[in-house]
Amino acid sequence: MGFSEAEVIAVLQEVFATPDPRIIVGIGDDAAVVTGSSQQVISTDMAVEGVHFKREWSSAFDIGRRITAANIADVLAMGARCDYLVAAVSLTGSEELSWIENLARGMKAEADKANAVIVGGDIARAPSITIAMTAIGSTSHPILRSGAQIGDGIFLSSLPGWSAAGLHLLTHELATTSEMSKKAISEFRAPTLDYEIDFSSATSLSDISDSLIVQVTQMAAASGSSFALDTELISRAPEFSELNSLAQEVNIDVWNWILGGGEDHVFLATGANLPGLRIGKIIEGSGISGLEMKKAPVSWSHFT
Repeated sequence: MGFSEAEVIAVLQEVFATPDPRIIVGIGDDAAVVTGSSQQVISTDMAVEGVHFKREWSSAFDIGRRITAANIADVLAMGARCDYLVAAVSLTGSEELSWIENLARGMKAEADKANAVIVGGDIARAPSITIAMTAIGSTSHPILRSGAQIGDGIFLSSLPGWSAAGLHLLTHELATTSEMSKKAISEFRAPTLDYEIDFSSATSLSDISDSLIVQVTQMAAASGSSFALDTELISRAPEFSELNSLAQEVNIDVWNWILGGGEDHVFLATGANLPGLRIGKIIEGSGISGLEMKKAPVSWSHFT
């Protein structure tokens, strides 16, 4: 590493500089000073090289976008807006200063989409790259996983499964010339958040980064009701035919991607007349119903 910590901080100060009036003291002091709200939402996420990303698969810019999107999604999934982010990064010492700058620019690019500001963090040396980020948001009405009511519809902000498809293509070194393949790999490298979806009237809400089937199970347990899913409704999604075609090309059951794939950061909500893709309803009982599958999908895991 042919540069000092001070040089890195100088680059980060330039990348994250902002005239935002919410920032009283930004990067450069011992801690940031920002304006707050009476109800703050706080979440932390971590990305580890070799587990959540590989430098041979993703650019520094995409890696920065990826970890930032994951943190913002957790705040949005509480019915809140994301205000601030702080990031702690361990580096191996072999990175170029330009790689670090592009990582920061990826973080900022995603934060800008949410009107959030990166206000500080830390850097250290370690055997591998690890990025830990904390998001701080605000809301007057948090939406929990436990609020689903009998009779509610179940909605997705968009079709999940694209990130899992991209991971499959990369791990199996399959041809990536088609537009569908390119989209899948792009969504794995840096998932697209559904910033425009309005789930503010939802009775319950969650980010399905750990897979649709895991999140539905958790929400059903939290709300004390049964989530009746309808795969026919899911298959009517505008993108379903594209994802299914890609799955057929590589001899994969598309439902394994849709139900068991993770890291899409699609939002799952319950309520009445919500936007997005309706995929079922809340009924009396417990657990999940409506999935008549020959083989249960293998859910994404942080530890594989």
